[in-house]
Amino acid sequence: MPADQTDPAPGTPRFFGYGSLVNRRTHAYPEARPLVARGWRRVWRHTALRPVAFLTAVRGDGEIEGLSAGVPGGDWSALDEREAAYIRAPLPGGEAIYHIPDGMHGAPSETHPILLSYVDVVVQGYLTEFGEAGVGRFFETTDGWDAPIHDDRSAPLYARATPLEPEETALVDRWLARVT
Repeated sequence: MPADQTDPAPGTPRFFGYGSLVNRRTHAYPEARPLVARGWRRVWRHTALRPVAFLTAVRGDGEIEGLSAGVPGGDWSALDEREAAYIRAPLPGGEAIYHIPDGMHGAPSETHPILLSYVDVVVQGYLTEFGEAGVGRFFETTDGWDAPIHDDRSAPLYARATPLEPEETALVDRWLARVT
């Protein structure tokens, strides 16, 4: 466990992250550890609440790899604010997953594209946590890659954008070429 993280008290609520929350550079939530959510699939979607597409989880066949982490002080307010476009739902293991319910989201479009800076952040997290095989599983277990992708790398629009090493950029680009 990194030195800046501590075990939360027993019974501390936990959440499951499957997108940018897998990248520890975007948060400081305690005791993050790998977890698989079964019965869910990741998909690119948009809502009227955001001008761009983002990841959500939908119920169905499959599983999503991600991180489970403790909610600091058991206070959901900061996390709920970060995940404002989502609702919180319980998972069987006691964690909560943030997702947009069916019927409240649409497919990405030219007016609601996927930001490349967001993809970069997510892939960097999966690479760090799960290695290149985990990056492959991320792309393979995510639907919606036929959506438009806005290349904002030179001037990131994603609020939690993080710089990539050249090899990380090349990895993202190779996978995007496969799935798009």
